Amino acid sequence: MLRNYFKTSLRNLKRNKTYAAINIVGLALGMACGLLVFMLVKYHLSIDNFHTDSDRIYRIVTEQHRDVISYTVGVPSPLGKAFRDDYDYAEKVARIVTEDDMTITVKDGNEIELFREEGGVAIVEPEYFDIFNFPLLQGDMKTALVEPNTAIITERLAKKYFGDENPINKTFRFGDKINAKITGILKDFPKNTDQKTEIFVSYPTLKQYDEWLASDDAWGGIRSGMNCYVRLRPEVSAAQVEKVFPAYVTKYRPTSSNVHHYKLQPLDNVHYNADYSGPMPKRNLWVLSFIGIFLIVTACVNFVNLATAQALNRAKEVGMRKVLGGVRKQLFWQFIAQTAVITVLALLLAVLLTWMVLPYVNTWFSSEVSFNILNDWQLLLFIPGLVLLVTFLAGSYPGLILAGFQPVVALKGKLSQQHIGGFNTRRALIVTQFALSQALVIGMIVIARQMSYSTNSDLGFDKDAVVTVPIAAKYEKGKAMKGELEQLAGIESVTMCFATPASNNTNWTTTPYFDNDPKEQEFRVSVKAADADYLETFGLELVAGRNIFPADSAREMIVNEAFARKLNLKSPEELIGKILTVSDKKNTGPIVGVVKDFHNLSFHEEITPIAIFTTPDLYNSYAIKMKTGNITATMAAIEKTWKESHPGQLYTYEFLDDDIASFYETETLMLKLIQTFSLLALFIGCLGLYGLVSFMATQKTKEIGIRKVLGSSVGQILWIFGKEFVRLIVIAFIIAAPLAWWLMNSWLADFEFKVPIGAGIFVWALMGTFIVAFATVSFQAVKASLMNPVKSLRSE
Repeated sequence: MLRNYFKTSLRNLKRNKTYAAINIVGLALGMACGLLVFMLVKYHLSIDNFHTDSDRIYRIVTEQHRDVISYTVGVPSPLGKAFRDDYDYAEKVARIVTEDDMTITVKDGNEIELFREEGGVAIVEPEYFDIFNFPLLQGDMKTALVEPNTAIITERLAKKYFGDENPINKTFRFGDKINAKITGILKDFPKNTDQKTEIFVSYPTLKQYDEWLASDDAWGGIRSGMNCYVRLRPEVSAAQVEKVFPAYVTKYRPTSSNVHHYKLQPLDNVHYNADYSGPMPKRNLWVLSFIGIFLIVTACVNFVNLATAQALNRAKEVGMRKVLGGVRKQLFWQFIAQTAVITVLALLLAVLLTWMVLPYVNTWFSSEVSFNILNDWQLLLFIPGLVLLVTFLAGSYPGLILAGFQPVVALKGKLSQQHIGGFNTRRALIVTQFALSQALVIGMIVIARQMSYSTNSDLGFDKDAVVTVPIAAKYEKGKAMKGELEQLAGIESVTMCFATPASNNTNWTTTPYFDNDPKEQEFRVSVKAADADYLETFGLELVAGRNIFPADSAREMIVNEAFARKLNLKSPEELIGKILTVSDKKNTGPIVGVVKDFHNLSFHEEITPIAIFTTPDLYNSYAIKMKTGNITATMAAIEKTWKESHPGQLYTYEFLDDDIASFYETETLMLKLIQTFSLLALFIGCLGLYGLVSFMATQKTKEIGIRKVLGSSVGQILWIFGKEFVRLIVIAFIIAAPLAWWLMNSWLADFEFKVPIGAGIFVWALMGTFIVAFATVSFQAVKASLMNPVKSLRSE
């Protein structure tokens, strides 16, 4: 029986090649999207779930309650040691200091090799590897990270640095100032981990790297790179631990007792919590899942429309089978078998599409999803489940319609719309498809406009043709190189600084003390250490006072208008001459100038108070404003000058506009996804339209013939088809518009500076849908209108 079903199915597909091809392509696109979404969601839900007792692993984080609540993954460096010494709530406590984007120097005889490691270097306590399952291949974890200047690295880096040589006891240099001896080799990390650092240096080495941070008295500052992890005892809850944290703030930072609140963040929350810079918020996974399901359902809807449109062509076949003894159940399963054949063929195409597209998806998501069906039991279960779901979702309704034909009516060719399901069901399906498709298109337009607004608006400073390169020498030598750079032909201005006006990498905030008041202010100030050329290089505009003096020893402050507003001052001039203290009372000086507000953060954030002051010890980069002539030649000259001044060091650079663009990585990714899925949804939706037009053309064969005989033009016949779909698209738009408006308003709520959702956005979405739908409908409608009326009437 089954063999007969499949043979019949194959014969039907061969007779209706166009019908088969459209169904296979439509289902393949939907299933490919479903596969990709499933693998992506599965990958992100598996991040760091392989650690033993992962449900008891937490990261200590900080909430700072001031005029607004801010969140940071950093904690004071002594907190971990104090908690470990004072309480036995945790089985293990580990502190880790991470410095991203580090230059590694490896010397082999007289040869020196330089490597740039974006994952940087972590200075870590050995207990870190008791908490997390990152096993050693060589060395002893009990002793590998005990002594100063010892390190363990991954096997990948060992191969990269030393080839086939034994790396144990080899040395490398990091940060161009500290040597470390390799005492262990870690097994390469699994793909599903957020751990990107592959170099771990012993914690006693921290004293050489940052003596203040290594001190047990360093309670006064919080850096995002200073983290602490704990594995609690089974009987201890996170709530118990959080109750003891306020005592540390009261004891060591009494002025911040109502500001700093230490919390425990579960490990399974780290990857998803956007407040603490989680790379994949769970709402994005929900959006992905919804879009994947929507595209699968859309493809099934198209199948239903095409299958019911083709039902008339198979009416006599069904009638004959019933006359010869076929029962409803047999006919239903015969159609399900045909749907299964189409679904399996679509699956093969979907697997090929998935394999081809996956590398691009991994690039977009910065993920490492692999497509290995035989070694992934979840994928092995998902694929047959997807085939069964699609087969029955797409095949059941048309199967019931076909199996329900009355044999006499079917053989006489007297089937009506009611016999084959009527228009209303198909209309509802088309409206649903286009409502969701138009909602996606509206969302795409809103996100695109917001991204354009965020990246192309006036930020209050010059970001074009500005490049930053590192200062890799002591101040005096660095200042001399600044003079060399200023002499280059393509250079307008150069400043030595810590933090450009807006930077995704260096946003250092601190609590200010104003006008000799011993009480700290209830807001944070963003610190920009820079020399006197900072304002000229970035085109910052003074609204009161003057620029800071060029003298290196002068400690003068420039603030922005937002600083004045936080203090409820009526005029920026009132700030001039007042004393400002920042950086945990390390930097004090008079305010000599106020600059016009500029965006120091992304458009998600309000413009915050800013303090710019001269502190040569903090300068870590040159910001170079280039003339807009020959940028390539100027960049080559900068590189040549830098390398001559820093022989044997790794040259790196970054354009300021690229750094600013990185503020919106998540939004840019979502835009790409919605653009892709919107196009797919429209394409699959158009296949559904094609199916409905095919159905209408079959139903109206006689009517079209009569109208042609009576003199109707092609345009008039085209309108017979078009008016139906104009109505459906308008209904879909009426549903989509308020849904999209609500969703996009919710999305834009995360932005302090945003575009309005104007009527033009909805008009463009509707017009775009009309154009695509009209092109689809016209193809089949014109084909029907050009048919010889004699043949049309003979068919009846």
